[in-house]
Amino acid sequence: MEISFTGKRALVSGASKGIGRAIAIQLSKCGAEVIALGRNKDDLDSLAREGKSIKVISVDLADWELTRKTLGNIGDVDLLVNNAGFNILEPMINVTESHIDQLFAVNYKSVVNLTQIVTESLLRRKVGGSVVVVSSQASFRGIQDHAIYCSTKAALDAFVKVCALELGPHNIRVNCVNPTVVLTELGQKAWSDPAKAVPMKAKIPLNRFAEVSDVVDAVLFLLSDKASMITGTCLPVDGGTLAAL
Repeated sequence: MEISFTGKRALVSGASKGIGRAIAIQLSKCGAEVIALGRNKDDLDSLAREGKSIKVISVDLADWELTRKTLGNIGDVDLLVNNAGFNILEPMINVTESHIDQLFAVNYKSVVNLTQIVTESLLRRKVGGSVVVVSSQASFRGIQDHAIYCSTKAALDAFVKVCALELGPHNIRVNCVNPTVVLTELGQKAWSDPAKAVPMKAKIPLNRFAEVSDVVDAVLFLLSDKASMITGTCLPVDGGTLAAL
């Protein structure tokens, strides 16, 4: 199945490394003009060198007004991938107000902000578009030391469903993907200990963690016209983990 984004402009957040970087590169290879957002300028500069159609912008998405000011002149955008996010691992009893604010600022509020920015452009032009949010299987299940992270991802899933209802009549589709552990560079380090990895894999019917390409392929499919009848969906990319719940 061939997917083309020729003539489309795509905005990708959290594009400095990992999944977001791979999505930006693949979108470029499929013909899109890509605007890649991140915080690490060196990583963004190296990303820009990987494709002539990739423009990079360094911005702290936790700052709502700064984000809007920075993106004020980016022009029209057709596709959006909300990928930026991070975690603070700690037991619920240790959670602080500051950590709640930090996690929700990036994992949730930035998604609302970017989705508004892109959909305002689409609505003004009266054209359809597609938004994909990178959520997590953590939105469906409790994970130890992930109290606020799980909460932010559950909030994203609910946000996607409401957006699908409100924007569907304008031919703007909004979906999310919900991966299990993904073997990014960070993921490989975090799950390198067999004592930790083996029990986790035992919960996955396919008995493996996700590769970055597994998530990228799902995101590109949902962005594309091949998924023209799909909106409001939370797609697990989890090897069957959630089937047992």
